Amino acid sequence: MNTRRQLGEFLQSRRSQLRPEDVGVATYGGRRRVPGLRREELALLAGVSVSYYSRLEQGQASNASPEVLDALAGALNLDDAERRHLHELATGSRRRGARRRPAPERVSPATRQLIATLGDVPVVVLGRRSDVLAWNTPGHALYAGHLAPDAPDTPRQRPNMACLVFLDAHTRDLYADWAAKARAVVATLRMASGWHPDDPLLAALLGELTVKSPEFATMWADHRVKAGGDAVYEMRHPLVGTMQVTQQTLRTADEQAVVVATTEPESPSHSAMTLLVHSAVTGRASVAQDPRRDAPART
Repeated sequence: MNTRRQLGEFLQSRRSQLRPEDVGVATYGGRRRVPGLRREELALLAGVSVSYYSRLEQGQASNASPEVLDALAGALNLDDAERRHLHELATGSRRRGARRRPAPERVSPATRQLIATLGDVPVVVLGRRSDVLAWNTPGHALYAGHLAPDAPDTPRQRPNMACLVFLDAHTRDLYADWAAKARAVVATLRMASGWHPDDPLLAALLGELTVKSPEFATMWADHRVKAGGDAVYEMRHPLVGTMQVTQQTLRTADEQAVVVATTEPESPSHSAMTLLVHSAVTGRASVAQDPRRDAPART
């Protein structure tokens, strides 16, 4: 992935979404031909020359100092996740080295202990590219009961959560507000692309999703980033119905995401989740296991 181009596209996308009145820039009622701030206006706010800022947006500069990046982040009103992403892109544009196939991701014993400790709480462990590295029985039942329970155990057959969200009808139907979930997935991948600009498998995943999903391509062009955290989704499970589910994301030392799903105690959602977990754990869940409905193919 070309991090200089990504850096320029990120700056341009954030600049175009800032209105002059958001940052105290006077327009004097004049007609503006472009959305958002002009390059010269942002350069003035950040205290850098227009020519230098233009080179950054055009992918022609790779030596932005941390001080300049912080000034640009302040002028653009970036949040903490966006600020880190900006620095990662700038750092990545200065890196050199051969692109090599990364080592397979594995779940550490400590993470497996965490999954076991959480017991009947649905848990899914995702790798840096959103590959499903592990799930417990409740996690499998909640997110992907239509797939084989042991699918994450073989690296070449692991489901990919981003592919499921964009390319799998079952997963798409799980979310009442599918677009919100999809945007969160894209924003997480955008952050990963800044952390790992030379990962060929991540680049291949992004290319696959861009080709197969016009919705992904549109959301990817927005350059939103997300570092994890909590989110509440209305999930429409085919076995137990609608639930309000809080998805909390914990980060491990090896950059894996442990996604934990909970419901509000004593709520109808909690009752539905309890029924789903009980059915899954006792083996009475009527979940389709037809191999023809496997996860979207990966190449």
